[in-house]
Amino acid sequence: MTIMEFIHNLFKTLFGGKTIETDKYDDSDVVDDALLEVPQKSYNHVKILIDNGHGNNTGGKRSPYSLYGVEPAIDFYEYKWNREIAKEIVEGLKQKGYNADLLVTEDIDISLTERTNRVNNVCNKFGRENVLLISIHANAAGDGKKWMTAKGWSAFTTKGHTQSDTLAEYLYDEAEKNFYERKIRVEKSDGDRDWESNYYICQKTKCAAVLTENFFYDNVDDVKYILSEEGKKNVIKTHINGIINYINDIY
Repeated sequence: MTIMEFIHNLFKTLFGGKTIETDKYDDSDVVDDALLEVPQKSYNHVKILIDNGHGNNTGGKRSPYSLYGVEPAIDFYEYKWNREIAKEIVEGLKQKGYNADLLVTEDIDISLTERTNRVNNVCNKFGRENVLLISIHANAAGDGKKWMTAKGWSAFTTKGHTQSDTLAEYLYDEAEKNFYERKIRVEKSDGDRDWESNYYICQKTKCAAVLTENFFYDNVDDVKYILSEEGKKNVIKTHINGIINYINDIY
């Protein structure tokens, strides 16, 4: 006999009623449905850091028009775009209940040493296995003096197989969904899709870290796309969903 059955029968007895058969008792109408729901798992112990590359004092990092006036007249400043996208990613993750913060809140460029120190300080607090870093960038193939033909989305990790490769795979899964009509740049020689490089922000941080190159700002078609509302929305969605799917599966 359950506690609810005992109380029910006790009241029946005290107030002159008959006890009911326990096998006929149904407490579904007296238990709040909300109490039966499984609480959503909390991931507050997992810290998400979103790095917005460069700053307003970084040389170059602009479209050929913004840098040298090369037509067509498409203005693009990478530091500004990176910050806009990074902010939206953080806000979107927070709205969904995840523990996310911008790594750099300043408009000026913060040195890579300081950026990695900030990440590693968070790793020391939360535990390196409970921190992940995504560094937001846009790519370029030339020196800014002319428009280039290289295009596409890609993600970079450090050399060797690490947890960063796993995180990158989740981002690639979402990129292929959201950018299905656009070029996705992959490098599969080591069995996964991400590119491996010695980017300082990935190499010197203790946690899983991925740098995403969100299309080419010196390609006319790519830069038009990432400046469009559709392009921005898809870049933001790719990062938010990739991060959430990674966390939900890994933790």
